[in-house]
This record gives sequence, structure tokens and C-alpha cells, in this order.
Amino acid sequence: MSADGSPPEAATEQTPRSGVLMALSNEMVRLFKEQFGRGPTSARTTWSGDVITVLLENTLTPAERNLVKMGEHERLREMRLFFQYASVREFCEPVERITGRKVRAFTSAIDTHIDGLSVETFVLHPIDASDARSRIEFAEPDEHQAGSDAGADLSRERDNDGRSRTPKVAPD
Repeated sequence: MSADGSPPEAATEQTPRSGVLMALSNEMVRLFKEQFGRGPTSARTTWSGDVITVLLENTLTPAERNLVKMGEHERLREMRLFFQYASVREFCEPVERITGRKVRAFTSAIDTHIDGLSVETFVLHPIDASDARSRIEFAEPDEHQAGSDAGADLSRERDNDGRSRTPKVAPD
């Protein structure tokens, strides 16, 4: 209870964290406008422990609404998630900049039956993990293949973690 007897969440002053939450919501709205041509009608961000969740309402574009009318929900979800995962850097960078912490994992979901209700979830590394790798680093192209055509480097294989490696050749 606060000094006036009201619950703490009833306080009208903005806490430092609420400013961060508002900034994150604003960044996600801006990003949706840039990526999809229109922004959501509302955005709400929560932060609990190491998890930040952004709930975005009414995110569908007119063309996406037409896909819904045609019953193409799976195609729409697949297309939207493809674009969002192709933009991991754009989604994670504002979270890292605003919170001062690196993003460990990023997930994205959309419910096409509820006019494109979208949920963006960011799992942060612990505060004391300043040397941890950002999720952004895993979204960048492999340095060995960045300058080559896709699939042109057939001498390379991937290990279980998806890292590129050169296969060992047995001596003759």
C-alpha cells in the first residue's frame, strides 16, 4: 500500500521501468509500420524477470485481411513469421538499446483469426552476462558464406549447432 492507502499500481507517477516499457512499445509499433506498411492499433509491453513480451493488436494489412477472407490462415502465418525472422536484427536491436541488455532468444507469434494479434517475446541474458552473445549474432549470415553464392561452398558441412565446418578427410 502507498502512503495514501491506494495500491502501488495506482500511482500516477511514471516509474523508470514504465518509461522503458513505453519506449519498447513505441519501437515495435514503428517497426511494424516499416516492415508491414501499417502499425498496430495498440501495443502493450510487459517485463517480468528476463522476459519482455510485446502484445500488438490489429496488425494485419489490407492484403493480409484478404488472405484471411480466403481462409489462407496458415499461408499468412508462414509469410508473416518469415518476414519477422528475416528481421531479427531490427526486432532485437531496439530491445538491447533501450534495456541495456542482450537478447538471448526471440520468438514471434500471430493469431490470424483475431485480426492479427501478435506477440513478440524477448528473453534477455542475465544482467551479469555482459559477454553473452546476442541473438542478433545468430541471425547474421555465416562469415564464410557471406560473399559466396548460396550453396556454392559444398565443401562445408554444418555441425549440430548449425555452425559451418570443413569436413575431415581421411588420409589415403
